[in-house]
Amino acid sequence: MRLSRRALVGTIGLSALAPGQGATQEVGRGITIPRQFDAFNRAAARCTAPVGLRKTLIFAQDNTREFMQGAARGMASAAQRRGLAFEVALANNDPAAMVGHVRQALETRVGALIAAPINASTLAPVIRQFIAQGGYVGSIVPPPGTTILNAPQLATGKVLGDAAAAYIRGPLGGEARVVLLTHDTNQFLAQRFVGIRAALKAIPGARVIADISPRTVDKQGGYVTMRTILLAHARVDVVLGADTVVLGALAALREAGMARREQFLGGIDGEPEALAEMRSGGPYKASVSLASPIFGYALAQYAADWLEGRSVPQGLDILPSLLSLQSLSEFERDAGNPAAVFDDPRRRDVYLRAYGNICYDERANFVDFGWSSELPPR
Repeated sequence: MRLSRRALVGTIGLSALAPGQGATQEVGRGITIPRQFDAFNRAAARCTAPVGLRKTLIFAQDNTREFMQGAARGMASAAQRRGLAFEVALANNDPAAMVGHVRQALETRVGALIAAPINASTLAPVIRQFIAQGGYVGSIVPPPGTTILNAPQLATGKVLGDAAAAYIRGPLGGEARVVLLTHDTNQFLAQRFVGIRAALKAIPGARVIADISPRTVDKQGGYVTMRTILLAHARVDVVLGADTVVLGALAALREAGMARREQFLGGIDGEPEALAEMRSGGPYKASVSLASPIFGYALAQYAADWLEGRSVPQGLDILPSLLSLQSLSEFERDAGNPAAVFDDPRRRDVYLRAYGNICYDERANFVDFGWSSELPPR
């Protein structure tokens, strides 16, 4: 179904096109050699607006975890404000379904797409076709995209790793059995676990008993993986990963009667359920904020700018910060009103940092490499 502009978020079922349907033009690669971009120039000159594309923004959403639901809410809010129709194409962890959704958007000349890729390699060719047709693409981490949204992954992991290390040194007396629920199968997120492992390596008594990537990045993936780990280990002191998988792991620990108040469970993303667990005073001790409603709002704003012929960033950082019981209320206030954050440069700069400039006339210079603000300068 088509969402009205008054709706916050919903889903549509976009039928997959057969291979070969949609745009047939030869599609080139964008910028493929890794590089850093200068700071985004908000005052850059306008250029041509795309012609013949629908004023519609589609979110190609991987699954329904709270992190992505928050991003969708931010997009919906910005789309409503800027007069864009907004639709969600939910793939439910099916890479082929996502490719079909984007092909359908291409065929129907949708003007803007934001993607949370499940399999970046299978999605990339149709994303390049979408860009060649003139549409805007905001990609959440993997290339290609007009704008690549990423976190400084090494710094993000270090924030969580340092918090866990401090807890092990303190309340846990320097000894801990640690489970890492990683994304090492995703090359674009692997650096966050390099940061976590480096922080833990400094503690001789921190023993990693499992270092594994759940099959799916959601609560079910964390639950199933932790159940398997508990078959071999009767004690777990620390669990680290994305909030959604750590929440699944917590459910498995509770089911097995192995959740303890003195444990340290910590995640990345600042998901609402993780924050509720922190407030409860149980094992969940920390979450690193990567405020998805705020970056979702920003990407949708840039989509609207693109369709009006404005210049938009090529890279966008969502900056990590460790949430504590003292900072939760402020974070929830900001996540609940991303428009106010985006409109206030001081507040916006706490969460977002933009790099590079690109507009419709320069669309051939889309980002076709794994951009990160942590790339070494060239």
